[in-house]
Amino acid sequence: MEYLQIINHPVMWLACFPMVGIILLQSVIFAKKSLTIGKKIGISDAQMKRALRTSVTASIGPSLVILAGMVSLLVSMGGPISWIRLSAIGSVAFELMASGFAAEAAGVTLGGADMTASVYVTGIWVMTLASIGWVLFTALCTPQLDKFRTVLAGGKKALIPVVSAAAMCGAFSYLCLDRVMRFDTQTISAVSGFVIMAIFLMYNKKADKQWVKEWGFTIAMFVGMFIAIPFIV
Repeated sequence: MEYLQIINHPVMWLACFPMVGIILLQSVIFAKKSLTIGKKIGISDAQMKRALRTSVTASIGPSLVILAGMVSLLVSMGGPISWIRLSAIGSVAFELMASGFAAEAAGVTLGGADMTASVYVTGIWVMTLASIGWVLFTALCTPQLDKFRTVLAGGKKALIPVVSAAAMCGAFSYLCLDRVMRFDTQTISAVSGFVIMAIFLMYNKKADKQWVKEWGFTIAMFVGMFIAIPFIV
């Protein structure tokens, strides 16, 4: 069977559905447990609804970015594999890079006319095996991270929130640094988004508007992208 006949074959959709189903089931379980535990520790229904709205609106921007990037993965790897990989990992850049390495090693162009079924299967293997490290690290190290955080804080409980915030800032800085240091349209977009979000935060210190908390991140992301459009050559 030819490569193009495989990538969107009904059997591929059936093979990928169980994994996506497990992810959906996990989401439901986590949501129910969050509501249950929230009530036990005294979080009000209004607070939980507000957190839900904030989470949903804050996820719109990143989801649309993934959706836009998914088009390139759909062309080369097909709908089923794109569906399952982005449901589990969520990084279009990683999936394209991994499958691209497989195609490059075979001496063909990813999604090109010389792409074959064997190269396609190799791409799936590379994407899967290359992401196992994340899964293993999460499974083995997550239970120890709370102890590690306490050690970093020197046993002082007051410092734990500071360490957590610093870790979060470091993670986002790591993700943004390669964009900022390009000194091109991506730099303009990233810096613009940062400035807009900073303005929102300063404004909301006095205004304390709920819509800013819910929509600020998404607005900053999209406005940052639009500001960079005129500079695209």
